Amino acid sequence: MVSTLGTLRQFILQRMRMSHVYQPVMLKALILSGGKASIRDIASAFLALDEAQREYYEEITKRMPGPVLTRHGLVQRDGDSYRLTVPLDGISEEERQELIAICDAKVAEYLEKRGAKAYDHRRTALGDLSGTVRYEVLRRAGFRCELCGTSAEEKALEVDHILPRKHGGKDAIENLQALCWQCNANKGDRDATDFRAVREGLNAKVSGCVFCDLPRDRVTGENSLALAFRDGYPVTPLHTLIIPKRHAATWFDLTEPERRAISLLLDEVRKGILAQDRTVEGFNVGMNSGEVAGQTVFHAHVHLIPRRRGDVENPRGGVRGVIPGKASY
Repeated sequence: MVSTLGTLRQFILQRMRMSHVYQPVMLKALILSGGKASIRDIASAFLALDEAQREYYEEITKRMPGPVLTRHGLVQRDGDSYRLTVPLDGISEEERQELIAICDAKVAEYLEKRGAKAYDHRRTALGDLSGTVRYEVLRRAGFRCELCGTSAEEKALEVDHILPRKHGGKDAIENLQALCWQCNANKGDRDATDFRAVREGLNAKVSGCVFCDLPRDRVTGENSLALAFRDGYPVTPLHTLIIPKRHAATWFDLTEPERRAISLLLDEVRKGILAQDRTVEGFNVGMNSGEVAGQTVFHAHVHLIPRRRGDVENPRGGVRGVIPGKASY
């Protein structure tokens, strides 16, 4: 019978494959606790090694309690440290413990009063979003901050509402983005944009625009900011158009959430076409922006054109064929 020591030693030294520190830290926490530990205790072990979280609270120290206590004359910043302005060498150990107990009592009083809301400043980006939605947002971003590009291994990533909830932003996935804690803290939810105008603009229609007046029975897919429908003059079977619900002339006139919504719907429609028609092996994805580029309906739209083997004699060059003779190279 293999010993406990042998089993764990063999796994850790020979079989463990690591993408992060979590496995050995969890095993260490279990071993230290005699073989059983709560999920909270294991999470605490992870937190003790999380430099990104430590950086977060370093910023909290510099932005919140440090300046407040400095204004009250109790502490003073000294480089990368703070020091009390009142000396401790004049108090006894008993008096020191009394002060510590008073601090602990103030913390307990506050936590009892606020409960789970005490850390809402860390939960804002999560809200009531499911773990599945949060994971999809992070996966879609390649587990990198969509503002500064830092990876999840360098800084903790949070799920942010592009249009903040307090300004009417929804929990729809096209309104969510992955930001590192620092970019999210800098962005905050205090954007000075007139969000009333933004919300009204999302419903902007133009009389006489065939896409603004699109009959509902033609819609084959949608999310909160975009619609999908089959092209009335298809290049190939199942040729689909994806448009913003708001009237905007070209792709370059769209907001980032609208572009995100269109991209998500493109992916959804593509999967539906592949499931519906197994002869589809590829796609052309494109848009015409401006009259000289061939645009005839001046409501931004993206073409998703399914391609099947043999549908043209020579498909080489794809969209380069918009200029005759330039497809082959």
